[in-house]
This record gives sequence, structure tokens and C-alpha cells, in this order.
Amino acid sequence: MEVKIDNSFKPKYSDLLDGLKPFKDGFTLANLGPLPDNFPDKGLGEKKVLDYLAPIAIGEATKLDDPLAFAHMDPPTPWITWIMALWNASLNQNLLHPAISPVARDFETKAIDWLCPYFGMNGGHLTPGSTLSNLTALWVARDLKGVKKIVVSEEAHISMKKSANILGLEFETVPCNHDSSINIDLLPPDLSNSCLVLTAGTTAAGAIDNLNIANNAAWVHVDAAWAGPLRISQKHGYLLNGVEKADSISISGHKWIFQPKDSSILLFKNTAEANQSISMSAGYLSSSNIGIMGSRGAIGLPLLATLMAWGKEGLAKRLDGCMTLSDELHSHLLETGVHIFAKPTSGVILWRPKDPYSADEIFLRLPAGSASLTTISGERWIRHVAANPNMEIDLLCSEITAAFGY
Repeated sequence: MEVKIDNSFKPKYSDLLDGLKPFKDGFTLANLGPLPDNFPDKGLGEKKVLDYLAPIAIGEATKLDDPLAFAHMDPPTPWITWIMALWNASLNQNLLHPAISPVARDFETKAIDWLCPYFGMNGGHLTPGSTLSNLTALWVARDLKGVKKIVVSEEAHISMKKSANILGLEFETVPCNHDSSINIDLLPPDLSNSCLVLTAGTTAAGAIDNLNIANNAAWVHVDAAWAGPLRISQKHGYLLNGVEKADSISISGHKWIFQPKDSSILLFKNTAEANQSISMSAGYLSSSNIGIMGSRGAIGLPLLATLMAWGKEGLAKRLDGCMTLSDELHSHLLETGVHIFAKPTSGVILWRPKDPYSADEIFLRLPAGSASLTTISGERWIRHVAANPNMEIDLLCSEITAAFGY
């Protein structure tokens, strides 16, 4: 059954622009007049600002629900998240202070409580992105378990290196297998003073490390920013078997849970112990401040609303649908006779043409937003990411065929 992001509530972009300053073709900032160089003494007023900015901010934005949008780990968002985000902006709740957010904290807690059992964790909190989630998890590993070194695959996310620099930890990379998963045979024999970071969905190729490996690491963190939500799917959840052995897990809500940006989920095996190691108090606080963030908004509300609206079945069907799209594209590419990096594991497909074509040349012939480029081991690859349930795979396959002049 095909399940898409239902944005029937959303007005068409052309309708939204009707009634505004009518620059339907080729409008630019120059058409509308330059923005002031300096902070204006007198404001334009809200209506004029809307008229001014809407054709640019909305009309010129990348449409992530476009039938050919298949290039990045950035999905379209369901309209219910827009409503929740507007509520948040209007209420301006601050989770740092319970008196200012008497119910907003509960939204976050409830959403985390629903998700924890799928990963074998018992709690956690939300952050504005998985870079902060990863940094927080490694901070806990350092202070709670005395970790001195971070060990990652050479395809791990750059936030790991950033975290090592910030936390003053040693940093060691391990070579990968041909599919970009970590080569467990090359792990250091002694990990007793290390945090071993495993990746569930590498950024470039979508590879999932072996999460079942036996090791003596002081702490195991799984960066499941991309592929983590697959755990919800009965069909694909097995891909993350072993994730329950981790001490901490990060998941990007703004990827495969279809949330607006600034939504990441950080989970811990022992939340009370982890929270204690990253809690600080001050005289102006009525409760301890846990984690890196001080003041923060109620980003749990859009997440909770989406989980309630779709349920487990609704989210899983969208995830399974995205995986089916990647499988169909993979089958088409096999017929086309191109070089394929590896069979897609988590909806990310890399391929490059055979001589005399180059990846850059064919990429330029593909529709904007349908593909991206990445480099692995010095080789250029065309990259597609199954983040958009609304994309039309037959249309993309036709465009790829046309790019070769067939």
C-alpha cells in the first residue's frame, strides 16, 4: 500500500503567491527592491513584510515533496507539524523552567517513552540536532565511564571528530568494508578506556555497522541519526538488531520521522545515571539543568502530534514505502548497466556511469533535487536518498535513462 505525506491541507505554492506582488516568472530579490543595508528606523509593518518576503522565502525554496526530490536526507514534513510549530512559537514555552512549561515537558517525555522500548533504552531527552545528541552522549561517556578515546569508522559523521575536539578526547578511525560499514576485524583489541561509536546509516552510503559485535568498550554509542526509525518497522527493524546493547543512541527526528529541523532524540540505557553526570544547578533554577542546552523550546510537541496522528502503522508504512522506492530504483539501475556502490541497506543508493561518462557529467543532466554527489575513497558517486514518500520513481527512472541519451 502506497502511503505518502498527506499535505492536502497545504495550499499550492501558486495559490499562496496569488494576491502577493505578482512576480510569477523569474522573480528575484532585485525585482522586489533591495533589502535595507541598515536596520530601518521605521518598520514596514507585518502585511508589507509578508508581501515582500513570501515570494522569496516560499516561492524560491526547495520543494522537498516534489515528485523528483530524492537527493538528500531531508524529508517533507506533514502539515500537523506546522501547526504544532506555530503553537510553540506563539506560546514560547521554555523547558528550562517548569513554571513556564507546565505541560510542554510532558509532551517530550511521552514521545520518548513511546520510542524507548524499540531500542532497549529507558529514557532520554530531545536536542536540536544529532550533532548535539552525539556530543552529549560522548560527554556522558567521558564523565561517567572515564573514556579517554573515541573510536569510530572512517565513514562516521563529522560530529564525532567535533565532539572529540570539544571534549579533549583522543580520536581514532577504523577502516571500512567495501559497503562503508565498519570493519570489525580491525577494531583495536583493547577498548576498555574507549567509547566505540557505531553508525546505523552512514551519511554518504547509508551503511549500517554490525551492532551485534562483542567488545570490551567502556561505552557504546550508536549514531542512528538516519536509519534509527527503521526499528519501528516490522519489515525492516531487524537491520538494527543489536542496537539494544548500546549505552546511548541518537536519532534524528528531522530525517526519517519527518519532523521539522531542530529535532533529535537522545536515548540512554541508564537514564538516571547518565542524567546525573550531565546535570548542573544554579540559584536561579528550580530544577537541575540536564545536558548541553539551557533554554529550549517544546520541540516534543510536533513529534508527539505526528506519532499520535500516524501511529506505529502509519510511520512504518511511510518508512517501508521509502525503502520500496530505493529498491525499485536499484532494480532500474541494475538494468541500466551502471556501477553500483552496494545494494542499498537503508534507502541510500550510490552509482556512477561507466566510461566514457563521468558521474559529474551525468549528474548535471539530472533534474535539480533528484540526486546529489558524494566522494568515497577518492571516487565520485551519484547519490539518491529515499527520504521523500511522495516521489515518483518511474519519473526518476525515465530521467536517468534520458541522461544517457537512450
